[in-house]
Amino acid sequence: MELNLKGKVVVVMGGTAGIGFETTRMLLEEGAKVAICGRNSDRLNQAIEKLTDDSNRDNLFGMTCDVSKREDVEVFINAIGEHFQRIDVLINNAGRSIMSHFFDITDEQWQEQINLKYFAIIYAIQAVVPFMKAQGEGRIINMNATLSKEPEPHMVATAATRAGLLNLTKSLSHELAKDNILINTISLGLIKTDQWERRRLERAPDVDPEVYYKELAENRKIPLARVGLPEEVGNVILFLASERASYVTGANIEVSGGLSKVL
Repeated sequence: MELNLKGKVVVVMGGTAGIGFETTRMLLEEGAKVAICGRNSDRLNQAIEKLTDDSNRDNLFGMTCDVSKREDVEVFINAIGEHFQRIDVLINNAGRSIMSHFFDITDEQWQEQINLKYFAIIYAIQAVVPFMKAQGEGRIINMNATLSKEPEPHMVATAATRAGLLNLTKSLSHELAKDNILINTISLGLIKTDQWERRRLERAPDVDPEVYYKELAENRKIPLARVGLPEEVGNVILFLASERASYVTGANIEVSGGLSKVL
């Protein structure tokens, strides 16, 4: 199936590691032009070096940006518009989850989750929509989690903000449809990313990684009996970014190996 992404300008909020990094790699292979950001300039430069060679160096634009700050996001998005002259796809991917129970969460942790999982996405959407309206089309893909519909007691702050994102996406699908801007969410289960690697090293540094992830899948009762890979998420992202998904908006697509038990 041809995705016809060659020449498309795609913004990946984040992009220096995990799903964002792998998706950027896949987009570049498809011939897309990609812009990534990160708060840490060293990690950003390392990612750019890994992702580019002489054949695609002009197709990747990178810039430091704290996605939780409106001014940073606006500067980043406007720089992309100036550099590539258009923006076709926005992938809201930045952010991290925290584990804590309701009565243990500090005000600072609440605010961090709200800023990263909600306001950062609002800022990015508000910044790219004028570009998309001007060109008569666009795609927005919000990375979410199965927690948005099936919360867990030890992930209260993350689940609450994820649920809000689900509602925001559905609401915006109606508002943006008249401008031919399609917006969807992808809700993830357990995916082997840097976050999970850090947790593995903290909890079981002496356990073989394959054994650790196999046991994790068994403990969480994932029907497919394994943890997902970043490229498996990337495949769905690329589909939603392509013309093959031209009649899909307001949808929430789960990439969880069957983990979620809710409709």
